[in-house]
Amino acid sequence: MREDIIKISLAGFLKNGIRKMTVQNLVSPLGISTKTVYKYFQNKEDLLKECLALHYSSQIRNMLESIEKCPNAVQAMITIWNLTIAADFGVAKTFYHDLNYYYPALQDGILKKYGSRISDTLINLLKGGIKEGYLIKDINPSLTLKAMTVLYSSITRTDQYKNLKLSANTLAEQTVFVYLRGICTEKGIKELDSHK
Repeated sequence: MREDIIKISLAGFLKNGIRKMTVQNLVSPLGISTKTVYKYFQNKEDLLKECLALHYSSQIRNMLESIEKCPNAVQAMITIWNLTIAADFGVAKTFYHDLNYYYPALQDGILKKYGSRISDTLINLLKGGIKEGYLIKDINPSLTLKAMTVLYSSITRTDQYKNLKLSANTLAEQTVFVYLRGICTEKGIKELDSHK
């Protein structure tokens, strides 16, 4: 029952945001009372924490499985950013707004727990891309990852580009992918252009 509550609640949060959803609204598809929910979770924030753990662990697992199939670092980076865009823009905008505004400490804790695994993977991809000759050799992988993350966060976590009325894919192509192109060698640019 606990896992069902988490899965159904996560779907509700992703579809409607966090603040407007009551525990009763979240579990009504299961036909259970809030009393049942409180057998497993102390409060809505405790439930949200478990939902976020499921959300981020699933995203990371999907990314890692997808990049294992990629023959080189450039294709893996494209795959990761495309999966991330699809995941972030496939949910209600209010979800991340609520998370950032009302639950920043909770989000930071979850990202700290799950973020290092994906960061380590991305840094290793960047290092591999340098060795393979797809990325320029004088980049700092940690700094490069940080810069790409800041660019991506400006698309997903702020309203900086709202008045431009551009799609998420266009915004990513004009920010993150331009940056990725800038760190590619000629070999990397050919690979990037052939898989966009």
